[in-house]
Amino acid sequence: MNDRKRVILYTDGACSGNPGAGGWAAVLFYGEYQREISGGEAETTNNRMELTAVIEGLRRLKFSCLVEIYSDSAYVVNAFAEGWIYHWEREGWNKADGKPVLNADLWKELLGLTRLHEVTFHKVKGHSDNEWNNRCDSLARSEISRLQKSETE
Repeated sequence: MNDRKRVILYTDGACSGNPGAGGWAAVLFYGEYQREISGGEAETTNNRMELTAVIEGLRRLKFSCLVEIYSDSAYVVNAFAEGWIYHWEREGWNKADGKPVLNADLWKELLGLTRLHEVTFHKVKGHSDNEWNNRCDSLARSEISRLQKSETE
């Protein structure tokens, strides 16, 4: 029997311009507990924010868990579901065409974090009726607004 604790993690990243101001957010569920986290960067890309959201969510876990990750990012979900990330790692973080993998720094960190847990990725439809994906999107966009406001002050 697996006695690991079960965590549900919803994540999202957003960007105003690509590159531009970006925000990420995650909502973690553990038993009856729920935690929302978010942050942003002044100059980034949407894909970096999607990756950062998952990384930051996993960083919050204090012990090895069973983690169900829900993301609307095909970029993130398919890297694991299709096995791309393991190929990139074997190939020294180069793609099949020999070119370097974009965001390799974040992919390496994410891969390391996933190896501390038993992780399953789930693709959700973005901007639809998924309450927690919508909440993450709202938090991430609030981070963008915060960054843009601080730039004008």
